[in-house]
Amino acid sequence: VAIFNIGANVRFGITETTARVYHKVWEMACFAGFLMGREAAKVMLPRARGSIFFTGATASVRGRAGFSAFAGAKHALRALAQSMARELGPEGVHVAQIIVDGAIDTEFIRENFPERYKLKERDGILNPEHIADAYWMLHQQPRDAWTHELDLRPWLEEW
Repeated sequence: VAIFNIGANVRFGITETTARVYHKVWEMACFAGFLMGREAAKVMLPRARGSIFFTGATASVRGRAGFSAFAGAKHALRALAQSMARELGPEGVHVAQIIVDGAIDTEFIRENFPERYKLKERDGILNPEHIADAYWMLHQQPRDAWTHELDLRPWLEEW
């Protein structure tokens, strides 16, 4: 199993987004995914089995004001995952895109977004163990019913 998970979620208006910022976000959130996926495929193809999972966000499927760099990179990562799935699936390698959208129960959220963290009491933020369970479920799927794209979000997350 190989899992690519990077955020690179920055917010800049389009006129404030420098070429350097846009390129760096793409490099981190897409190009790095390509490198990981390519190298994982080299190991998995001779074995004719394995799973390569890319973590996306709602930005993978729609843009939003202030998030041109992030949405562009996540859209590109989604296209990469789709292309790899079509190429590697027939060779026994499961490629999937998992959209994880919402606050996750981490120290970062607890310390920096205490109001958001309070939503944990109402199952309003994602539990890391439940995210891991979803990834494991994808890895265990039989080849005749592989999922390519899966959305994980708390019940109250707006999208």
